[in-house]
Amino acid sequence: MLLIERYVISEARRPLLVMLGILTCIFAAYSAERYLGEAANGTLSPEVVFDIVVYKVMIALEVLVPVALYVSVAIGLGRLYNDSEITAVAAAGMSPLRLYGAVAILALPIAVGVTALSLYGRPWAYANAYQLEQESKTELDIDHLLAERFNINAENGRMILAERVDRATDSLQDVLIFDGGENRTRLYRSQEARIADPDPDDPVVEMTNGTAYSLQHDGTQDKRIEFKRLNIHLQPLETNMESRRKAASWQTLEASAGLSEQAELQWRESRGVSTFILALLAIPLSRTAPRRGRFATLLPITAVYAVIFYAGDICKSLVGNGSLPLTPGLWLVPLAMGLVLLALIVRERAIVRVKSR
Repeated sequence: MLLIERYVISEARRPLLVMLGILTCIFAAYSAERYLGEAANGTLSPEVVFDIVVYKVMIALEVLVPVALYVSVAIGLGRLYNDSEITAVAAAGMSPLRLYGAVAILALPIAVGVTALSLYGRPWAYANAYQLEQESKTELDIDHLLAERFNINAENGRMILAERVDRATDSLQDVLIFDGGENRTRLYRSQEARIADPDPDDPVVEMTNGTAYSLQHDGTQDKRIEFKRLNIHLQPLETNMESRRKAASWQTLEASAGLSEQAELQWRESRGVSTFILALLAIPLSRTAPRRGRFATLLPITAVYAVIFYAGDICKSLVGNGSLPLTPGLWLVPLAMGLVLLALIVRERAIVRVKSR
């Protein structure tokens, strides 16, 4: 590798780890705040918060790594333009394509890593995070229920209120359970309750000495039952199809004929290509006049990334609902990025030829 290429790579690589570390810490802090709030409300077990945050960070790396690379290339080359170093080597006869070659050497292995993360790491992390959330919310774990608090499950509206929580015997004392439904609401009041079966698909609670109310939403067939011992089957959580789609393997998505599944597959397959082209796009976008400051182009760079990100998200939705055909589908965004990049390179080479005459 030539001296100029090594120098450009070092300038772009230097802020990469710092930028990625900052973005990861910010996202981790945001996720921790969200899930710690759920743990404080009694809807999520505190023991699983750390694991879920780790999985969420792994999922976010699919977006954080391309952003960090894109901004790092812009900042690194922006400094070279600001200090007139690019101007000096260009005056010495360096071809502008050598800048693209240097950045391509840095971006190619990162793009391959993003592709592997998107195809394998992201669905694995989604599956584990989704499973932890579902188990913690549907097992009715005594350990994370709080006494004298409305323990509300936002997924299905279930509410548990207990005067005392006896963790030694895994039971609730003086308990009220509200379990909503589409056609009927059920309300249970008893002296004691314990988890008889924590199966997420069919959770069973055994209640002692209490009253059960069944309130019909439409009609007047309400019921009231007094009991000494009663086993109730609580409403399981509804399956989140979006989460299950994101947790599915690429082989499962490829075998599916559903448009939403194909859109998800195309999203994963295009991440690495988009990362590579995005890093190359940062080169012409980072160009600035000497002594204007290395951050002078951050605003247009941010605007370009926002347009690319939302264009990909919009295309994914259009493919999912059939408004955009599978060909080109989500590949329309990297294709457009590649054409813009090619146009900028051709324009740059034309300018260099004119100046050299």
